[in-house]
Amino acid sequence: MSAYSRLDHAFLNAPLLPLTNRSRYVLVSDCHRGIGTSSDNFLKNQHLYFAALEHYYRQGFTYIELGDGDELWENRNMKNIIDVHSNVFWLFKLFYQENRLYLLYGNHDIVKRKKNYPAKSCSTFFCTQSQQMQPLFPDLTFHEGIILTTGTPPAHTPRVSLYLTHGHQASLLNSTLWPISRFLVRYVWNPLENLGVLDPTSAAKNYRIKNKCEILLNRWAQEKHRILITGHTHRPVLPDGPAHYYNTGSCVHPRCITCIEIERMAMTLVKWSMTTRADSTLYVAREVISGPVSLL
Repeated sequence: MSAYSRLDHAFLNAPLLPLTNRSRYVLVSDCHRGIGTSSDNFLKNQHLYFAALEHYYRQGFTYIELGDGDELWENRNMKNIIDVHSNVFWLFKLFYQENRLYLLYGNHDIVKRKKNYPAKSCSTFFCTQSQQMQPLFPDLTFHEGIILTTGTPPAHTPRVSLYLTHGHQASLLNSTLWPISRFLVRYVWNPLENLGVLDPTSAAKNYRIKNKCEILLNRWAQEKHRILITGHTHRPVLPDGPAHYYNTGSCVHPRCITCIEIERMAMTLVKWSMTTRADSTLYVAREVISGPVSLL
């Protein structure tokens, strides 16, 4: 199966979510939540992420995670990740209860595509607030793709559709051959990373692979006349003018997290980082990197 075929397949039975002037979505990717060890790349930004997540919950946004939310190549057990980052999953539960939570799978958490995975691994969590086990989201479905669409418009208004997926479909090694990549990451590159050696097969760490992946994703979107939004490469993309390809970035940048907000039929690329006030106190700040770019 070619990369184009894999991308087509991602949206074959993708759920359709409404896109209106009142819609509020935040698109996040590549959190890579781990188990709190030195290889847990999410740890350094966990406070930024939680502050951003609280903001989006209070402001009524629907949270859509575009894959690689949890690091299940380096780690085997989802329950350990939930225990370590229970505050995040506590907020996820609140989003879920209000039908404002959608989670896609990427290459690093591709095991979530199994039908029984939520019931087996995401059914409960230990809530630190209540100090007891509570239901999480056993009935949640992890999707490969989601389409945000205005639906059937009036005759004078063109329909707008946004195609959301992780983006690993552009790489044979990270899609069809993912078991081989997982083996290499788990038993070769993860130990070497602790010694300072970067994984040369990773789209996030190898610029040649990153560029190749983004070129293919952009070409697919152009030829299909679609607006494609992915993660995977960890490089945020939101051009000022009309474009076919966008990228949320990631939550494992050295000093910030990035995401794409969709509000009032426009997209904005933002970053959350730690900064200081005039009196030298620290606070988590939201900063617009690019946009808003109108979808109309």
